[in-house]
Amino acid sequence: MIDSHCHLDHEPLFSDLSNILKRSKNIGIEKLLTISTSIESFERVSKIVERDEMIYGTIGIHPHETKNNNITSDFIIKNYNKNAKIIGIGETGLDFFYENSDRDDQIKSFETHIEAAIATNAPLIIHSRSAEDETFSILNKYKNKKIKILMHCFTGSKNFAEKLLDLNAFFSASGIITFKNSFDLQETFKFIPLNKILVETDSPFLAPVPNRGKKNEPSFIDFTVKKLAEIKGVNKSEIDKITTTNFNNLFFN
Repeated sequence: MIDSHCHLDHEPLFSDLSNILKRSKNIGIEKLLTISTSIESFERVSKIVERDEMIYGTIGIHPHETKNNNITSDFIIKNYNKNAKIIGIGETGLDFFYENSDRDDQIKSFETHIEAAIATNAPLIIHSRSAEDETFSILNKYKNKKIKILMHCFTGSKNFAEKLLDLNAFFSASGIITFKNSFDLQETFKFIPLNKILVETDSPFLAPVPNRGKKNEPSFIDFTVKKLAEIKGVNKSEIDKITTTNFNNLFFN
């Protein structure tokens, strides 16, 4: 198993990292991808990836943080290229639900990350909430560039998934698929081909059932994997194997 999206620089994970890693290894997690959300966050991520060989990182600015973090594609490219353990670009994208940052700032930042992903051929980790049309419209402009798209914590519609599949996107399933009111999302993941699915915790957020409401951590990914196996009608070991292969194909090929 691989947790394709966690925030090890956030508390309470950061101060308990040794135990977090121990519990992750105990359930069979091979790799953890810890995600940058701001320039300050990236500085922490750059140090965390050196703590253990299983930890990898990304560089990027979360859409919530774009008003306070003006970033250039050159800055992203430079920092991506100088550290072999930084393997992706993001978390970027659009969040028009909370609108913690101006929409124009979010769009500008998103396109800056896309340009960096094209220049480096790095996977692009995308957050999209209440912005399906806008997210697709921007990505579709770059269709011929063959961007390696990973839709993090995907909660979008089946129609959105269909359009993204035309762009060869990957989709990450989070603990949300275990929630009892997530029937539509479960149906969408039933539709998405298994060779296009990764799994994640988004920890310390979005703990899966039966730990919903608690602080999430990478070892809780087991519950998400079990639910995904149920949704897809296959054995859990099959989900372990295929999602691990998908991650490695996306990030290391």
